Amino acid sequence: MKYRFMKEYCVKYPLAVLCRVLDVSRSAYYAWLKRVPGARELRRKILESKVWELFYNSRRTYGILSVLKGLIGLGWRCGKNLVQKVIRGLGLYPKTHRQFKATTNSKHKYPVSENILNREFTADAPDRKWVGDITYIPTEEGWLYLAFVLDLYSRKIIGWSMKERMKADLVMDAFSQAVGQRNPLPGLLFHSDRGSQYACHDFRKLLADHKAVSSMSRKGDCWDNAVAESFIHTLKTELVYHEKYRTREEAKKSIFEYIEVFYNRGRRHSALNYATPVDFERLRKVA
Repeated sequence: MKYRFMKEYCVKYPLAVLCRVLDVSRSAYYAWLKRVPGARELRRKILESKVWELFYNSRRTYGILSVLKGLIGLGWRCGKNLVQKVIRGLGLYPKTHRQFKATTNSKHKYPVSENILNREFTADAPDRKWVGDITYIPTEEGWLYLAFVLDLYSRKIIGWSMKERMKADLVMDAFSQAVGQRNPLPGLLFHSDRGSQYACHDFRKLLADHKAVSSMSRKGDCWDNAVAESFIHTLKTELVYHEKYRTREEAKKSIFEYIEVFYNRGRRHSALNYATPVDFERLRKVA
């Protein structure tokens, strides 16, 4: 009977119960409701909303520095410590990282090129140095293989191809798409691992037709193609590991949207001073 009365009292007089639990008077509660937020508090609320927007527009991948660069780009003047407090206060944490396995088959009889790139992962102009690699995407229909070409100047993905088999035409289509988009001058350096798809006669002929020079990583050394490996890692941890694709076609659409809409145009890169690949090329071209 006593508990029933207390329940009815709480339902009928919720404000009285709230004030009693918080040990404040009703007049203090009403004064709090009428209080006009100060300029500092309003700025903090707006900052929190901008941080939230930047974080979720990045697909929950941005850390403190990326969010800070985004705020600066929007005209905000704030420091790293403040941004860190806001991010932690909102409970925002970037997606976790996972490992991935390699897809390179270097046990073949094709010739292997010298490692001309030699871990020089910068370029002073577009379309001087490209790197390429292959990765796999799991679907309920089976594996989907992705080959891509990345320009070391801006980290932009400039060509890609997706197929259900990992044959030479997979990497040839990705390279041909990149050539069609960029029209590189003779002397382009193309670096890859020493997999059979890149070492075969057909792909070497394609490179020769466009007067490109082949460079290959040393055997078993993933660091020789670290920028390409980094893109694979980013793709997996920011997208693939968080999806469950029913069909290859569904995976293709998702990856296309990630590369073309988000990665090239929306994702900030620390190697580019936190600019996106598209913005980096545009700003350098204007300058």
